[in-house]
Amino acid sequence: MTRDQALRIGTRGSTLALAQTGTVAARISKSSKVPVEIVSITTAGDTSRESLANLGGTGVFASALREALLSGECDLVVHSLKDLPTAPVPGLSIGAIPRRADARDVLVAGGGKTLATLAEGARVGTGSPRRAAQLRAARSDLDILDIRGNIDTRMGRVADGDLDAVVLAAAGLSRIDRLDAVSEFFELSSWPTAPGQGALAVEVRESVSGELARVLKTIDHATSRLTAMAERKVLARLEAGCAAPVGATAVIDAELLLLTATVLSPDGSRSLTSSHGGVLEGSAAERARLADELGERVADELLELGAAELAPLT
Repeated sequence: MTRDQALRIGTRGSTLALAQTGTVAARISKSSKVPVEIVSITTAGDTSRESLANLGGTGVFASALREALLSGECDLVVHSLKDLPTAPVPGLSIGAIPRRADARDVLVAGGGKTLATLAEGARVGTGSPRRAAQLRAARSDLDILDIRGNIDTRMGRVADGDLDAVVLAAAGLSRIDRLDAVSEFFELSSWPTAPGQGALAVEVRESVSGELARVLKTIDHATSRLTAMAERKVLARLEAGCAAPVGATAVIDAELLLLTATVLSPDGSRSLTSSHGGVLEGSAAERARLADELGERVADELLELGAAELAPLT
């Protein structure tokens, strides 16, 4: 990469994807002083109207971006980390995880209602089996609908009265300046979210070097990488897909890395939780190993408790 070559960044063409890619592009451009070109790529998840579960989970959004990266159509791609399958792809690696945004889920409801004040039998939309299970656990009387569409489409169904509420990610609403629509934030302590939620992943070819490798180091956020990768290790160890009913939260507190994960039954009637922690010390590689080990410990305990029998993980 030279200063007169445009750096091509691949992304989905949705409003949210373009907004979060634009943020990454601005940071890269500022650090490298090279022109940046955003390449919009259509994925199977964008064209199909089937539910995410039927399509194989949110990984359908990543495959076309990865193919474009491997073919040389772009130099890097930006994913929502929660949408990225945990299985490695030969020739590709996560070059950077910028500072993580709010990992919480939120409720967007008509009349500013909260989950507790929604009417009995209220119609609540989500495309996430995890969120559906959490909603059923909290309010078994609710009518949970499997929905698709971008943020504007989903919130539009609430505004039109077709749905009483939808559950969305706080990070996504923040990135398109729509947090004003939130009627309730769900705290991570009682409502864990998807592993890696709120984080972005900048994926590159493994052969990356020189100026681009240097730039990626400047936008990588060590704390965000550690917490997100610990959460994703749980998912990988469980051999669970991105859409499995699994929530995970990792935090760093006074040099302690604390990881908690929960697996829910689809109807929300049962759940299993495991928590483990460790002291962060030594080199970056040693800290990364701790994150990996904690993810394995938490996942192994969940499996011992019966997670594979409780919920469909694949």
